[in-house]
Amino acid sequence: MLASLSVKERLASLSVKERLAACYMLENPEEVIHSSISELAEKSGVAEATIFRLCKRLGYKGYQAFKIALARDIVRPIENIHEEITSEDDMVHIARKIFSSSMEAMKDTLALLEHEPLELAVEYLAGAKKIDFYGSGGSGIIALDAYHKFIRTGIQVMAHTDSHLQLMSASLLDKDCVAVGISHSGSNIDVVEAIQVARERGAKTIGISSTMKSPLTRAVELSLYTTSRETLFRSEAMASRLVQLSVMDVLYVGVAARKQGVTLENLQKIRESIAIKRY
Repeated sequence: MLASLSVKERLASLSVKERLAACYMLENPEEVIHSSISELAEKSGVAEATIFRLCKRLGYKGYQAFKIALARDIVRPIENIHEEITSEDDMVHIARKIFSSSMEAMKDTLALLEHEPLELAVEYLAGAKKIDFYGSGGSGIIALDAYHKFIRTGIQVMAHTDSHLQLMSASLLDKDCVAVGISHSGSNIDVVEAIQVARERGAKTIGISSTMKSPLTRAVELSLYTTSRETLFRSEAMASRLVQLSVMDVLYVGVAARKQGVTLENLQKIRESIAIKRY
């Protein structure tokens, strides 16, 4: 059954608040697939719990499942691969559109980055005894890349993409540690739970996401925001990965500059050790 039809058929049986959210969904389907549950709740004037309850009443596991079903109704199949391309595009046009999308995402994210949060994030990281990076799926790759960079700074670093290891590691952090949660949507349950545990243990917490009102944003004490023009119903969004990598590069360079002596010494050691891997 079409997601929108499912909503229409159940309107009469919904509560007042649920009907308010449902009517907003019917009138603004394009906006819904681009919105997080927090953003939709604010736009429709109801609580997040109401949105979640409505989606369950409609027969979906949650808001994300409903959003995917709605996107299937209104989005052309090829847009699930990349929003900008069409079936008529040749490879050169596809390349231009993908590069253009990535460049726009970079510009948009640069405009979002503010002086004070960046400085504070670098201060947290540079002063940490240990840094944990948490991410799942595509964001897990960003966490691993962060580990690959920050290992040069002399700080003890770990990257965890497994939910159990995230929680285990988070539970062993303390006030001298920093936990960094990475999630494009800001709604990944595993990452949010790990961050919450880390914060309970006294660790400083940083979130990197594209959503200013999300579970991750609420869980951390410091947020850095990225953006891309891809919809949130596509968890494998391409441009979002590139801007996350770029933000992580900014943080690494900031920390490395503050710990210049040890970073340069470690860089030399690393270069010498991996030289045997090259012809």
